[in-house]
Amino acid sequence: METLRIACVCAEEMLPRYESELASGADLKSAVSAVIEPGEYALIPTGIKIQMPSGIEAQVRPRSGLALKFGVSVLNAPGTIDADYRGEIKVILINHGKTPFAVSPGDRIAQIVFAPVTRAAFMRTHTLEDSSRADGGFGSTG
Repeated sequence: METLRIACVCAEEMLPRYESELASGADLKSAVSAVIEPGEYALIPTGIKIQMPSGIEAQVRPRSGLALKFGVSVLNAPGTIDADYRGEIKVILINHGKTPFAVSPGDRIAQIVFAPVTRAAFMRTHTLEDSSRADGGFGSTG
């Protein structure tokens, strides 16, 4: 497995970490304290800025444990970080649970996954090829 090198500007304790040998996502931590009320969302800073190579994107995804235990997720999952972004990574957390959710500095709040990017060349046309599905959507395949 090839290792991607990502430059990080942050305190040592805020560096994302993979929590198991084969984990695909590295944990992002909160840099602040916050309380998110049920049904509300908040922008949580992570205290980290990154630089990725061209052709790579970072995806910010929910942590399954927070979803299962507390009903907390990433609102715009997956959040996309483009290779030319140099600002602080911030995570939009939403509390779908029934009780307030407290976040403290250092808490693992999301995970970051890196992926290659394919860019498309869009071509205007007046027709599309037929397919067995055609324009059926939203449950049309069963």
